[in-house]
Amino acid sequence: MKLYENLSFDQERALYGERDICIKKCRFDGPADGESAMKEAGLLTAESCYFNLRYPFWHCDGVQIKDCEMTEFCRAALWYSTDIEIKDSILHGIKAVRECERVILEGCNVISPEFGWFSSDIKACNSKFVSEYFMLRAKALDFKGVDFSGKYSFQYIEDSVFEGCNFDTKDAFWHAKNVTVRNSVVKGEYLAWYSENLTFENCEIIGTQPLCYCKNLRLINCRMKNCDLSFEKSTVEANVIGHIDSVKNPDGGYIIADSIGEIIYENEDKDCIIKVLKNHAESK
Repeated sequence: MKLYENLSFDQERALYGERDICIKKCRFDGPADGESAMKEAGLLTAESCYFNLRYPFWHCDGVQIKDCEMTEFCRAALWYSTDIEIKDSILHGIKAVRECERVILEGCNVISPEFGWFSSDIKACNSKFVSEYFMLRAKALDFKGVDFSGKYSFQYIEDSVFEGCNFDTKDAFWHAKNVTVRNSVVKGEYLAWYSENLTFENCEIIGTQPLCYCKNLRLINCRMKNCDLSFEKSTVEANVIGHIDSVKNPDGGYIIADSIGEIIYENEDKDCIIKVLKNHAESK
């Protein structure tokens, strides 16, 4: 393995196409303002490096990134790349990951609008993300212990699992398919409209007008807070602990809760069973 250590690169395609290399304590910055430093490279390790230039890892395979910083000027850092492992690193450039496959992020701090678009097999754990349109049309996500904030997250995702996460978001999980969220807090307006085969288990759901126009929605031992006009036009199997502010026009299935503030049926010809176990005062 060839070692590059304590060097500075600012030229265009500085390490283009190189393979089996270790880049350690290097800086990608400088007046030449060159792009695409490691384009088409592979089997490379970057450790304790500083990236302040655009497009460093495009069309790469076999990339390990550890203790690195990618600034806000390091735009679109990883595109069209595969087999990537990123640990204990900062990714603060817009569109940091796109159309990548088999990516692991662990202990990372990410501030990156439009992160993860069209990517697949993304594993993230013990990491914090701030983004908008996060993970659009991604597939096979596996998140554990992730803290996320930002609007329009997880839209059109498929075949994904989330465990022990905290999401502060809006318009999340729209059109999502075959997704399970466990032991998590999901806060935000208009949650998961138009989703299909979406399951929340042991979760806290917070925010207005959640879970409308869903198909085959399941809630298992969940709590709902400030959730009014819930489940409109949805087919649902919901077991809710505590109170739901209001339920409106569910299409089918059943909803069981300790209490429901208001049940709104504008069309009586629906096939949804609603069962209230306690009165409102008892459920509080």
